[in-house]
Amino acid sequence: MSNQPVLKRMNDAIHANGDHFVNGATSDIAITSHGSDWYWTVCAVMALSSIAFIGLSFTKPRPDRLFHYITAAITMVASIAYFTMGSDLGETGIRPEFIRTNPKVSGTLREIFYVRYIDWVITTPLLLMDILLTAGLPWPTILYTILIDEIMIITGLVGALVTSSYKWGYYVFGCFALFWVGWTLIWTGRKHAAAIGPDVSKTYLIVGTWTAFLWFLYPIAWGLSEGGNVISPDSEAVFYGILDILAKPVFGALLIWGHRGIEPGRLGIHIRDYEEGPSYTQGTHNPEKAANGNNGVTDGATTSGANV
Repeated sequence: MSNQPVLKRMNDAIHANGDHFVNGATSDIAITSHGSDWYWTVCAVMALSSIAFIGLSFTKPRPDRLFHYITAAITMVASIAYFTMGSDLGETGIRPEFIRTNPKVSGTLREIFYVRYIDWVITTPLLLMDILLTAGLPWPTILYTILIDEIMIITGLVGALVTSSYKWGYYVFGCFALFWVGWTLIWTGRKHAAAIGPDVSKTYLIVGTWTAFLWFLYPIAWGLSEGGNVISPDSEAVFYGILDILAKPVFGALLIWGHRGIEPGRLGIHIRDYEEGPSYTQGTHNPEKAANGNNGVTDGATTSGANV
């Protein structure tokens, strides 16, 4: 009788996609099968969260699903990124600035997952939209904050790909951008949410403070991994993976729960489902107004009947 295990190990990503050559050399500071397994685990968490958020959206009328859709998109994009990293793809080898004596980080090229930054450049603006729309902030403030956030992510990517000490210049630029975003989350958004109502203020304080705290941990992870080459790629995977789970699925659960009793109209978000009936907006013909001698043109953004 054979002593072979009934179930063989199925994760063969390292063998199938590993040994990526960069200028004739391979990334010898790279994830092992353990790191790949962890990336696959996070991928599953993100995918299941997406399904849950989409499922919960059906408990709301269609015009009230904006936050469900944004939050599901965040975890959906993240699941694709973690699928890629679990497959040992979306990476390149970069010569580390610091060569360590620890055998786990003592090679000539370190594996850098640029797909992680592609994930962040899409998902972090969506996260900010979730939070800042909760505060009812005006669009110019939201868009400007998103621009600063994009600067933060792109400088992090460029710094990770630079082999010399100049990488820390990009790190400083990214940290300045992070402080700007953090100020908006902690101070500007908080005041605006408090002016709307205590329930909105409470929800904003929870998700805004939660996000600001977690985001300030990311530069530490960067400094220990892509920046300083202190921890191994497997440890990097665990560090970033835990942060991303807390910053995306857990954040999403807190946000959706907080919004369960908040009408989007209170936040300045007015969305109409036209399948439910006609809506009269500024510049459109309104028979009731016409009957009163107003030439049938409404004089406001919407009539009271449009909000039914």
